[in-house]
Amino acid sequence: MPYIAREWLNLAIRWFHVFAGIMWIGQTYFFTWLDRRFSQEKQVWMVHSGGFYIVEKQKVPEMLPGTLHWFKWEAALTWLSGLTLLFLVYYNGKLMNDPDVWNVSNARATAVSVGFLIGAWILYDLLWVSPIAKQEMAGVVLSYALLVVAIYASTRLFSHRAAYMQIGAMMGTLMAANVWMRILPAQRQLIAATKAGTEPDMRLASVARQRSKHNTFMVVPVVFIMISNHFPVSTYGHDHAWIILSALVLVGWGVAHLIRSH
Repeated sequence: MPYIAREWLNLAIRWFHVFAGIMWIGQTYFFTWLDRRFSQEKQVWMVHSGGFYIVEKQKVPEMLPGTLHWFKWEAALTWLSGLTLLFLVYYNGKLMNDPDVWNVSNARATAVSVGFLIGAWILYDLLWVSPIAKQEMAGVVLSYALLVVAIYASTRLFSHRAAYMQIGAMMGTLMAANVWMRILPAQRQLIAATKAGTEPDMRLASVARQRSKHNTFMVVPVVFIMISNHFPVSTYGHDHAWIILSALVLVGWGVAHLIRSH
């Protein structure tokens, strides 16, 4: 592929990826804000762009006439465009390996990267469906410890630049998988039970809410990683790159906590 065509393709996919991400995370934080308001009010009255809106929350779903609106394609499009960028820039661009870090071929580093993404979801999901998840703080501490291990391992397996992107891709994959593997199936089962006239299992709603909450925390570090490419001296190129990213994940989680609290 000619260089100019490759560059335009890269730019177009990045543009699409960022915009899809804005739509996905924007609506996630919007519904997070709504949930918090409903803990204090029965109805939420809003105004935007000259329109006035009254929204109320149903604790138990009821089938009402009209269209049920789903919010799902933003997550899929964000993840697919991000994966396309990972392939285009790092896998196909041969930026995954660095002989000074780990002397393997780019193909092998790419295979390890893919396995890393799949394994991360399996481990994360098993953790949060295990009894540990009933003690949220214990789950958070263990999740952070595993994330630090993943960050350290990435800096020892991939090139410095690719290591940060690997962690960003990993968390982005967890977020998208949360939507498609946990949140949407739970919502479908709740709706199916309501249509059938049976009592819906509200534990499914708790699972969906928990995974959505996780996504609001993961996205802040992911956005940092997206822009870290422009600051190599302070981030992935630093001698203590894994410590910097590990610390900034905590900063991002703190910021997410503040956003969720207001």
